[in-house]
Amino acid sequence: MTRKLTWRWVLIGIVTAFGVYSMWPPSQKIKLGLDLKGGIHLVLQVNTEDAVRAEVDDALERVRAQLTEKGFPPVSLARLAEGEAGFRLKPAANTPEAILTEVLEDHLPDFKVSRGVEVTATLRPEVVRSIRDMAVRQGLETIRNRIDQFGVAEPTIQRQGIEGDRIVVQLPGVEDPSRVKELIRSTAFLEIKPVVAVAPTREALLAARGGEVPDDCEVVVGDVESMEGRVTGREYYLLKKASVITGRDLRNARRSQDQYNQPAVSFSLNPAGAKKFEAYTAAHIGDRMAIVLDNKVRSAPVIRGTISDSGIIEGNFSITSAEDLALVLRAGALPASITYLEERTVGPSLGRDSVVRGLRAGLAGLVLVVVFMLLYYRGAGINANVALILNAVLLLGAMAAFKATLTLPGIAGVILTIGMAVDANVLIFERIREELDLGKPVRSAVDLGFSRAFATILDSNLTTLIAALFLFQFGTGPIKGFAVTLSIGIIISMFTAVFVSRTLFDWVLARRGRVETLSI
Repeated sequence: MTRKLTWRWVLIGIVTAFGVYSMWPPSQKIKLGLDLKGGIHLVLQVNTEDAVRAEVDDALERVRAQLTEKGFPPVSLARLAEGEAGFRLKPAANTPEAILTEVLEDHLPDFKVSRGVEVTATLRPEVVRSIRDMAVRQGLETIRNRIDQFGVAEPTIQRQGIEGDRIVVQLPGVEDPSRVKELIRSTAFLEIKPVVAVAPTREALLAARGGEVPDDCEVVVGDVESMEGRVTGREYYLLKKASVITGRDLRNARRSQDQYNQPAVSFSLNPAGAKKFEAYTAAHIGDRMAIVLDNKVRSAPVIRGTISDSGIIEGNFSITSAEDLALVLRAGALPASITYLEERTVGPSLGRDSVVRGLRAGLAGLVLVVVFMLLYYRGAGINANVALILNAVLLLGAMAAFKATLTLPGIAGVILTIGMAVDANVLIFERIREELDLGKPVRSAVDLGFSRAFATILDSNLTTLIAALFLFQFGTGPIKGFAVTLSIGIIISMFTAVFVSRTLFDWVLARRGRVETLSI
């Protein structure tokens, strides 16, 4: 018996030391959730249609460029109707069939192509699904990169929704929520496009074109700014839909100054982007090109010479806004626009109040349970209370070790765990009482009490654990926090109520020699 107790005490000591080491000091090791620390909670929806449209536009321009390079530019080339992932091409009458076939086969591997008087190319359904999934993944990574560069500690950024197109962002302890929200809100999708025409109104812009926007063009608005940087009006730009380069071609971006020593953003291009930019600017000296950011023209300079691997974005920037724009450009542009479905802000004072009230509730519950166990089960109650305190220490240690976040519902899970741990002891103690009432010796009554109550304890804890796992799998935010603490607490309560409590009983009985009575 002595050797058996020794290895049990060693195991309990190791587990206890691990729990204390993991959780100490609690103020640094226990991560507090949004509702306890304050901050912002956002639910974003990625508009994956934008990514599909961009893929179609890219393929469309590849075909146009290849046909033009071979000397047979198409008569017309335009996207299909909204909601259809493809484009329609009408080749020139003199385009050789062999050249058209070669271009279509080489540059449209992901499209289903129908040939006739016109060529219709439609993205395959499995490719569309892949693009949508990749857009959400890239959006998730881009938002994470932006927040990491901004310096928010311990953010929660995860995918959500039946279709998986939603992103949940929780930022505890944010001191400037408005700036972070603007940082996430900005898609920062940079495009440099050829300028066809500029006019002060949309009507004047399209007057020479019968009031219609050409299929390969789009109208984008830009601000007119004074020398002091004040917005004095608006201009309308007719731009080619095809971009010369986009944010995907960027290598780096940083805050700099323009020719008037005002804040601006300088950018440099990767080798592939530099090659495209150099070829375009060399062929269009004297033309204007528009720097479009988030579907708004920031500036439209005239190309004075060949530009290879760098450029500058000018505008009415403050130092902070220029730094933020450079940050999001470095982190990468979102592959699609986002829609805000939900936005909540929790003040730090409300969070502190939740912590105080939650701790008061937990301590009050713990004290009442300890007092009840001592009054009702007398000496055996001490056994239960030692196991209960160890349960709380191990629970906090496990949460710290697994880097779980403690939320207000999580505190409710801790309190529920305390109740379940005591419930297991109550089942064991009542079973021991029944065996003693039947006249069984004390040692035999303790053995039978633990063995016969074990099946009931296991069943009740296992069913609760299954429910908690489902809450974790399908729940979000605070519900997951509750499920995590409850799941960890159930496993630990099994250890403390069965193993630790049994060890304490065996230790007490071993020290007393012949035992006639038991304080229970």
